[in-house]
Amino acid sequence: MFGWGVKTITVDGLAERLAHGKQQLIDVRQPSEYAAGHVKGAVNVPLGRLADTLGAFDATAETYVICQSGRRSATAVRILKRAGFEHAYSVKHGTAAWCGKLVR
Repeated sequence: MFGWGVKTITVDGLAERLAHGKQQLIDVRQPSEYAAGHVKGAVNVPLGRLADTLGAFDATAETYVICQSGRRSATAVRILKRAGFEHAYSVKHGTAAWCGKLVR
């Protein structure tokens, strides 16, 4: 857990989960950051717009949130939890720690 009850997952754990199933992966960085390189399959929703787009996501699905370092994603998970997303996880250390290929 990462302060304030936010569940976390490592980048290795995320890579494993993405390889074995259908999860939601939300990248909460700005569009320019996302365009510079993101994890394959991630949907870009900047943190400031997340609350307005919650209806586009399945609140019952495993949901992983990534940013550059893990700070914005932790904030995003708190927003998701308040909206009823029980299986939301912040990716620790974000794309800065991602060892796989980032797509552009």
